[in-house]
Amino acid sequence: MNSDDDVLAGVGPRLRALRQQRGIALSELAATTGISVSTLSRLESGQRRPTLELLLPLARVHQVPLDELVDAPATGDPRIHGRPFERRGVTIVPLTRRPGGLQAFKQLYPPQWPGGEPEQQSHEGYEWLYVLSGRLRLLLGEHDVLLKPGEVAEFDTHVPHAFATGAEAAEVLCLFGPQGERLHVRAAPAGR
Repeated sequence: MNSDDDVLAGVGPRLRALRQQRGIALSELAATTGISVSTLSRLESGQRRPTLELLLPLARVHQVPLDELVDAPATGDPRIHGRPFERRGVTIVPLTRRPGGLQAFKQLYPPQWPGGEPEQQSHEGYEWLYVLSGRLRLLLGEHDVLLKPGEVAEFDTHVPHAFATGAEAAEVLCLFGPQGERLHVRAAPAGR
């Protein structure tokens, strides 16, 4: 396989990861882009070769640059230019470049979110949260915890969980491992 084939083979998994990260069903993506569900499915599984006609509407819907979908060579610019997107009223700013694996996000929860008693859900993964401002209510199984600025929580997302805010908005940093990856911090000993 040459390098062009390698680049094209990676498009499908990146598209699937972006769609799943945003919680969009194939049927919803098909309705938004005008691309059939079967074509989207084949594209994500690598059975369909990506074309510009398919990638342009997908890049627009996922709000990512086209070069991110095809994993274009780095330009040398280390800055992350993640484009915010909204999911169920929460503004999410990606802080990492690649879909899949450990992901970092800044999440902005509006006041009185979600507008009623939150419904706990569970899914594959592991999550770490750090509250920057405001207060975030975390319902985790039987626990009901109010996280304040500077407080951290981490949990296996197989445990039913939900979030809520009170009278003020909350700003949160989130690290999420979709396959259950946990955060591992490594540092060189002092003096090296």
